[in-house]
Amino acid sequence: MPRILLIDDDEKLGDLLGAYFKRFDLDLVAASHPALGLQKLEKEQPDLVILDVMLPDQDGFQVCREIRRTSSVPIIMLTARGDVTDRVVGLELGADDYMPKPFEPRELVARVQNVLRRTAPREQPPAAGALHYKDLDINLERRTVELDGATLDLTTMEYQLLVLFAQNPGRTFTRDEILNELRGIDAQLFSRSVDILVSRLRQKLKDTTRQPRFIKTVWGTGYTFVGEEVAAP
Repeated sequence: MPRILLIDDDEKLGDLLGAYFKRFDLDLVAASHPALGLQKLEKEQPDLVILDVMLPDQDGFQVCREIRRTSSVPIIMLTARGDVTDRVVGLELGADDYMPKPFEPRELVARVQNVLRRTAPREQPPAAGALHYKDLDINLERRTVELDGATLDLTTMEYQLLVLFAQNPGRTFTRDEILNELRGIDAQLFSRSVDILVSRLRQKLKDTTRQPRFIKTVWGTGYTFVGEEVAAP
């Protein structure tokens, strides 16, 4: 049963959602304070985190940033303000989806299930092997990525996007194609979501838009992978 961690200072919400989530075979644990939430993250090792933006002492953006320093666990952010800026900032910090307050519990469950599906590790064939580019090595069996000999800490979505690009060098992907391949990012911000995801991946690859080593922007269309393929070591 997937375990969900809710970090929200509304204790009643945790009780209500905990009972409701059980109907969908989801085990929810709640924390009403950011510090407690980070402790439970380490202890419970949840499959997904639901994180409120408005929290005491630390806001949700700060907590999201702390989580991303050590974990690639999927994150859904809750925002009561309904501000597009909040949603974009959350995505830029590494959140996988957002949910405006107030919300219907059934929709939240649907979003949780969707994020769990699209971030679940995909089965690789036994001989998946590896992809080798100049300064970049991707091990498909171990799901690891090395840049200049150092292991990169990628979120599930960042890893899936990199593999998509690296398995199709020279092919230009539109934003819609990327959304379809990655099993969907919220449609309301779909173009911006893809751009943010690519930007996050570029930062970790130490890539630039002016002189790209790996990901090139095809203006008006999408993105293409331009890494220099090399023979296996």
